Amino acid sequence: MKKDTIVVIGNGMVGHKFCEKLIAKSRDFDIYVFGEESRRAYDRVHLSEYFNGKSADDLSLSAADWYENNGITLYLNDPVKDIDRQTKTVYSGSGRALPYDMLVLATGSAAFVPNIPGLGKDGVFVYRNIDDLELIQSYARHVSHAAVMGGGLLGLEAAKALIDLGIEKNHVIEFAPRLMPRQIDSAGSEMLSAKLSALGLQLHLNKNTVAIKGDTEITGLQFNDDTELDIDMLVISAGIRPRDELAKLCGIEVSSRGGIIVDHKMQTSDPAVFAIGECALFEQTIYGLIAPGYEMAEVVAANLCGGDKSFSGFDMSTKLKLIGVDVASFGDNFITEPDCRTIIFEDTHKGIYKRINISNDGRYLLGGILIGDAAAYPMLLQTVNNRILLPPNPEDLILGSRGGNAEENSGSGVASLPDEALICSCEGITKAAICNSVTEQGCETVEAIKKCTKAGTGCGGCIPMVKDLMVYTLKANGKYVRNVICEHFNYSRQELYDLIHIHQIKSYDEVLDELGKGDGCETCKPLVSSLLASLWKEMILQKGNDTAQDSNDRFLANIQKGGSYSVVPRIPAGEITPEKLIVIGQVAQKYNLYTKITGGQRIDLFGAHLSDLPLIWEELIDAGFESGHAYGKGLRTVKSCVGSTWCRFGLHDSVSFAVRIEDRYKGLRAPHKFKSAVSGCIRECAEAQSKDFGIIATEKGWNLYVCGNGGSKPQHALLLASDVDSDTCIRYIDRFLMFYIRTADPLTRTATWLNKMEGGIDYLRNVVVNDSIGMGRQWEEEIEMLVASYKCEWKEAVENPSIRKRFNHFINAPGEKDPTVTFTEMRGQKKAEWTKA
Repeated sequence: MKKDTIVVIGNGMVGHKFCEKLIAKSRDFDIYVFGEESRRAYDRVHLSEYFNGKSADDLSLSAADWYENNGITLYLNDPVKDIDRQTKTVYSGSGRALPYDMLVLATGSAAFVPNIPGLGKDGVFVYRNIDDLELIQSYARHVSHAAVMGGGLLGLEAAKALIDLGIEKNHVIEFAPRLMPRQIDSAGSEMLSAKLSALGLQLHLNKNTVAIKGDTEITGLQFNDDTELDIDMLVISAGIRPRDELAKLCGIEVSSRGGIIVDHKMQTSDPAVFAIGECALFEQTIYGLIAPGYEMAEVVAANLCGGDKSFSGFDMSTKLKLIGVDVASFGDNFITEPDCRTIIFEDTHKGIYKRINISNDGRYLLGGILIGDAAAYPMLLQTVNNRILLPPNPEDLILGSRGGNAEENSGSGVASLPDEALICSCEGITKAAICNSVTEQGCETVEAIKKCTKAGTGCGGCIPMVKDLMVYTLKANGKYVRNVICEHFNYSRQELYDLIHIHQIKSYDEVLDELGKGDGCETCKPLVSSLLASLWKEMILQKGNDTAQDSNDRFLANIQKGGSYSVVPRIPAGEITPEKLIVIGQVAQKYNLYTKITGGQRIDLFGAHLSDLPLIWEELIDAGFESGHAYGKGLRTVKSCVGSTWCRFGLHDSVSFAVRIEDRYKGLRAPHKFKSAVSGCIRECAEAQSKDFGIIATEKGWNLYVCGNGGSKPQHALLLASDVDSDTCIRYIDRFLMFYIRTADPLTRTATWLNKMEGGIDYLRNVVVNDSIGMGRQWEEEIEMLVASYKCEWKEAVENPSIRKRFNHFINAPGEKDPTVTFTEMRGQKKAEWTKA
């Protein structure tokens, strides 16, 4: 019996997914695929990772022999030029004439390019496929100023690519008055703009480009408000237009605004022709995300195999990380009062904006927007899609109940979701399917679930919820759950710590090669960097570890609002000589820095230009100062009162003890920052009981308190040991810190670590004071090794030319300052502001 012939025009992600779904359902077809590009289907969602070292093969969606092994004939670099619907034949550019029984148009979309004079000049590119990226990469080698036209999802993705290429100055030009106008509201856009500006991206909103300047090469842009922008390269990423030209040519109905018109079966005006993906127009909508394209592919594949499946539109909720900033929108994100009630949380200091829209009766979540912190997105989306009743205080969804975690308070978590809840929208995988893969198929890792169900293999946004469901199901079945770091390391943090220690591995790349797989991610890179710093205390910017660091660690300084940096020299116990005070004043005056005494008894100097940081630190180091590690996950300060030296109530010399402690643990890296204090008597002027470890003088010695925490979730420290002498106190602190460093989860403060510890303070006391697990001596020796190996990171940075050069704003002009950072006066000192160029 002759098989029906199905021809697929287009070998992008959606066309490839259609082939996958069809062969999974039936082998009763002869399948032919025509691709316009020379490469087999690849992952366009993560296209920018090409600039991070991924090759075309890495991005490919299948092995080279996948098509042949599945009976699919693939013609690459051979676009279809014509369709004869009368004879049901397609004609390709190479001269092939192929008859079909059913035709699937998966031609996707092309970059929308505004009609601007000068488009043909060298240095003007679109951002759409790997060929485009190769051209951009080649041209960018001699570019110092580049711009992206388009401030939507695609434009910001292109801007990230330019940053990854190492271009010194990057601009984004957007016609609309705000970024991402289709996804987020004005307030959210302002927050996103501020965060991107602080990262050095220059934004030009409400700008209409009227001409591209230059003779044969681009030299700048001319705007309709008579302003200009000098640039060396332009990348156009201003949106997409459906590739409907083939359909139009053969008489298939298309919209006047673009797009092949389809019904709920994805059929065109010709019953033998289907259209899927970004070329298809369903109910006046072009769906520009991968998940609805995959659903369209499923509809056609199911119906060709005798099913009865319909496409009824698709939820366009999305979560992305744009240039390191979380952005998410879900449900009805733009609905406003009086049609709903809106709750908004805004934190301009941390760059966080959260908005949720709830029904007027307060029962249901309708939609929302998240900027800067989108951790709660998966449960918020499920709450909308499954019409889960809201808690009595709906604001808990974004604020957290009484300061708790927002994720823990959105309903009762993954357990509360119905079995039919759609977890992976790209592949249409439900909660029941994921749980079944664990219980019935024996999948006990996220990677195993991905292979079994394909959940998380599309955009990857559902991975956190897939992991939560896996853990929930394993626990429900009484199984031990290994808390692995991420998909690249099949180890917990503690296991990885021990393995790095045992194998003496000292760089991130070596850790990944020997103990992990893949290319790493934003979860494991800073975590592994922290472990390496905790174990070896080597300069964190050497041995290729710089790119794996958190953003502040990369420049050994905290980036501040406005794009400037802070300088924080260490001042142990707050004790400082007049000579050193004078030096700080002179440095602040010379470099025009804002100065402030901190709560930890240090002096912060704000408003430093990136290129000035080595010069500032050179002067401070010459005066005897060291890095205060205000940017790192480690010891920040040891605060003290004046103690018995000056205070009539003081029992012991708290200042000297605080200096001794700070000198001992300075530079020690840990899962999170930690702070300490020493009070000379029970009046507690140093506030020792709000610190990660605090010491209070008694008549007989010192009381040691541990696991306190100030900040947004204050917690008093608990008494670990009473009336101990100074050496014993330090010995207990050594053990306490090493136990914490070895066993705490990433980014976990000591208070949270203790709260999760089985047995609590009694168990901790047993381990630290009574040495119940016999690790005391080893931990003390490890601390001694770290103390002996201490080096000031800033001293190494200013003396090492290869490290020092990373602090230049502009490689070609090392002395130039970033002109977008300006300052205004406030109470006699400067206040940082960012000026839009």
